[in-house]
Amino acid sequence: MIARMPFGSTGHLSTRTIFGAAALGAMKQERADHILELLLEYGVNHIDVAASYGDAELRIGSWMKLHRDKFFLATKTGERTAKGARAGIERSLERLQVDHVDLIQFHNLTDEPGWKKVFGAGGALEGAVEARKQGLVRFIGVTGHGTRAPEMHLRSLDRFPFDSVLFPYNYMMMRNPEYAADVKHLIDLCVHRGIAVQTIKSIARRRWREGDQQKHFSWYEPVKEPDVLRRVVHWVLSQPHIFLNTSSDATLLPMILEAARSFADNIIRGEIEDSLKADAAAQEMEPIFIRGEADGI
Repeated sequence: MIARMPFGSTGHLSTRTIFGAAALGAMKQERADHILELLLEYGVNHIDVAASYGDAELRIGSWMKLHRDKFFLATKTGERTAKGARAGIERSLERLQVDHVDLIQFHNLTDEPGWKKVFGAGGALEGAVEARKQGLVRFIGVTGHGTRAPEMHLRSLDRFPFDSVLFPYNYMMMRNPEYAADVKHLIDLCVHRGIAVQTIKSIARRRWREGDQQKHFSWYEPVKEPDVLRRVVHWVLSQPHIFLNTSSDATLLPMILEAARSFADNIIRGEIEDSLKADAAAQEMEPIFIRGEADGI
């Protein structure tokens, strides 16, 4: 089974690999059910979805009726006002067919106007706090894409005691000293305060190149070679304080879960990095976010 550890200060022991339900966004229910059954097989007990992931909440809702007690269930809202956030939470509960979610997260809160709106009068934070008081959500988190996510999360944590953060974290992005410094600062703060740290894009190889004819199941090209994929997963998990959220490419979910299951605490990060340096060259890996050049999706 995949190892578990405390999800921040929530009291929940989550599997270190969290199911990223964006993978279900365009699936039919039968296929989604098959994917979700894999979570039971590997003991994954934490699902991360979002209102904007196509029909993913609906696919989970149909299945969740039978399995609600087995999962920490998180979703996200892109709304920036209290009224919008409250309406979005209620809609997500309806689609997920549950009376509450364990975690509501502000989706990709990295832009200045949106950030000010969320924390201002009548902002989404007010709506989320009210929903928490009413038992519709248990915890509140913040997520982000791009190179500014860690620094913006640090600002957010200065304004409110969020229960979790989420940001991109992979071998190539951490080659950038500025980004790596922001990530280290954020992780150190979260560990000190008991805030859960979730990471995304762990198996990203690079952005799709023009003219690439492969079938796309995610907006970036993932690592697909099994040995390399195992090493990038182990490299992420070798940072002891973070969770790895799985890819939106569901075809790779079994390999990701198997790699997570094979991870052992005695794996030495330095040895993985030696191999990944060669992998990065052979696979022509590139950072999928570059500040000032390619910082969006």
